[in-house]
Amino acid sequence: METPARRPRALVVGLGIAGIATATRLREVGWEPVVVERAPERRKGGYFIMLFGTGVASARRLGALDAIGDRSHPDVLSYNVNRAGRRTPGMNPAQLTSGAGAPRLLLRGDVEEALFAALPSDVEIRYSTVPTRITQDATAAEVTLHDTASGATVTERFDLVVGADGMRSTVRRLVFGPEDHLHALGYMVGVTLLDEPVEGFGPREGLILAEPGRSVWAFPFGNHAPSLLFSYRTNDIDAEFSRPPIESIRAAYGPQAPGPLLEHLFSRFEAAEVSQFDSVNQVRMPSWHRGRVVLLGDAAWCVTLYAGMGASSGIAGGELLGTMLERHPDDLPRALRAWEDRLRPFISAEQESAFTTRRLFTPHDRKEYIARAAMMRLMRTPGLGAAFGKLQTKDMAHKAIDIAAA
Repeated sequence: METPARRPRALVVGLGIAGIATATRLREVGWEPVVVERAPERRKGGYFIMLFGTGVASARRLGALDAIGDRSHPDVLSYNVNRAGRRTPGMNPAQLTSGAGAPRLLLRGDVEEALFAALPSDVEIRYSTVPTRITQDATAAEVTLHDTASGATVTERFDLVVGADGMRSTVRRLVFGPEDHLHALGYMVGVTLLDEPVEGFGPREGLILAEPGRSVWAFPFGNHAPSLLFSYRTNDIDAEFSRPPIESIRAAYGPQAPGPLLEHLFSRFEAAEVSQFDSVNQVRMPSWHRGRVVLLGDAAWCVTLYAGMGASSGIAGGELLGTMLERHPDDLPRALRAWEDRLRPFISAEQESAFTTRRLFTPHDRKEYIARAAMMRLMRTPGLGAAFGKLQTKDMAHKAIDIAAA
C-alpha cells in the first residue's frame, strides 16, 4: 500500500483577520496549519473598518464574502460639526469612491466572524499560547510554544512559521531581532463602538469635528450605532501612555472648553466597556521573510487605519501566500520571494497613501486644516463635487486591485 504524502506543516501565530485568512488558504492548498493565539478565546466585536475591492475579491474566493455582508446604507449621513454644535453637510467615508469600487462599511468583527466560519473545522487552534523561541535549520523551523493558561511548554517543528500577530509582533522580535521596525507617525487614536447613536443625532447619522492637530469621527452604519474615533497629533507618545486614556484624550482637545457635544463624546468613550487607545505606527522592513519564517499583515507592513487597507491587505496577503506555496511546492524560498515581489509594490503604495489620507482624517496644523476645509467646500459645490468625486475614484482605484488573483 502506498504511503500518503506528508502534508507540510505550518504554524500561524495570530487568530486575527490575516491569520485566519492565511490558515484557510494554507489548508485549501494541502498544508496542515496550526494556529496559536495569545488570547484565551477568539476576539469578538470590533470597530469601524472599510473593505475595499482587494479584500472583497480574496474574501469571495475564501468563501467568506456573503457572511461578511455590508453595513453601508444609502440613507447614512455625516455632518461636519464644531464645538458649539453647528452642523454643515459632511462626508461619509464610503463616498471616497463610487459605484462598484465603493468600499463596504463594516465592523472588524464582521470580517473576523465570517472568515472564522469559513475556516475548515479540522484546523487546530490553541488559545492562550505564545511562541517564546524560534530557531531554524535546513529542514524545519523549531518553535517553543508556551501555554500561558497551564504553564506547559512544548517544542515542535514546522515547515513554515507565519507571524500574523499584529503591529507589535512577537514573531518579528524573535526572528528579525530587537531592531524596532515600528515607525511612529506622531499621532494617537482612541476608538470604541457605541451602543446607541450620538446624543442629538439619528441612528444613521455620523459626525466629523476637525481642528488643527485633532479630530473626532463618529462613523455611521446602516444597521448599528456609530463607531467613535479620536485622532490627534502628539510630540510625546510616551507621555500619552503614562496616564489613563481618557485623560490623555481630554488633554489633547484642551485647553478650550469642550462644549456639550465634545463632552458627551468624552463621556461615551470613558464609559465604554471595550475601547482601544494606541499610537499610530507603520511597520517598515527590507524583507518580510527570513528562512522558513514569514510575516504577514500588520506584523509585516501595518499600513495604519488612515490608509483603510489593513483588513483588505491582510486577507489578500494570506490568500496570495497560499497560492505561491501551491505554485512552488518544492521550493519554499522561491515561493516566499514570489509572494513578496508581487505584494510589496502594492503595500508600499498603500503605506504612502496613509500620509495623504491622514490629512483628511486629522489635519496636522492650521495650514492643513484650511486646505482640508477648502476641499470639503469644493466637494459640496454642484458640478465641482461630481468632478472631485471622479478624481477621488481614480485615485482610490489602487485599493481595488485584485493582488491575490492567481
